Amino acid sequence: MAGDRSISDVLQDILANVQEILRSEIRLARTEIREEAARAASSALWLAAGAVVVLSSWIFLLWTAAYALATVMPMWAATLITAGAMTMSGVALIVVGLRRIKRVTPVPARTVDSLKENLEWIKQPTK
Repeated sequence: MAGDRSISDVLQDILANVQEILRSEIRLARTEIREEAARAASSALWLAAGAVVVLSSWIFLLWTAAYALATVMPMWAATLITAGAMTMSGVALIVVGLRRIKRVTPVPARTVDSLKENLEWIKQPTK
């Protein structure tokens, strides 16, 4: 009969199915980790861009603004105002980068949920 299978065949099928489930979970984990790595790289790019803007702005714009302000006030006051404005700009860029990096989750949540579901399925008694 077509329905008569040996215990060995059934156990081999079960083992093959469990192996395929584990392979699928590993593929899912890899995909999730790649996605999170891309988010982390994007956040790092924002942080780096903020740092570059702060440094280059500091060098090129600080003295230009200070000299312009020095025409109406003492040089020390002009440089202080200019430095404060540039610092605030850099801080704003860094805050955006930090907010974005906080959204990165290193744990592959969908894989963890799927593994929990598979474990519950395996624990269920057969009828």
